[in-house]
Amino acid sequence: QVQLVESGGGLVQAGGSLTLSCTASGSIFSIYVMGWHRQAPGGECELVARIRSGTVVEYADYVKGRFTISKENGKDTIHLQMNSLKPEDTAVYYCNAYVANWGREYWGQGTQVTVSS
Repeated sequence: QVQLVESGGGLVQAGGSLTLSCTASGSIFSIYVMGWHRQAPGGECELVARIRSGTVVEYADYVKGRFTISKENGKDTIHLQMNSLKPEDTAVYYCNAYVANWGREYWGQGTQVTVSS
C-alpha cells in the first residue's frame, strides 16, 4: 500500500535548528494532506503543520514563525524546518498523509526530537 519514512530527528540545544523529512512511497495516485504531528511523553498527539492540496499550509500556533513546512515539487516528500527550538518541542514527530486513492490516512514510524536546555 503506502509507506511513510521520516528522517532528520536528533538532539539539539535550545535555540538550535533541525530539519525533518518525510517521503511517501507505494501505490499513490493523489495525496490530499501531508504533514506532521508530535507526541511528547505523557502528552497527546497534536498537529504541528500540514500542507493541503499541495499548497495550503497550516501551522499550530505554538510553532508559527519558528517552523516551516514545505513540499518538493512533483514529489511526495515534505520537509519541516524547525528553528529556535525550545525544550518543550521535545517529542516524537510523526509524518502522516491522507492518500485519496486509498481513502485513508497513513502514518510514519516517528522520529525523536530532543531539545536540551
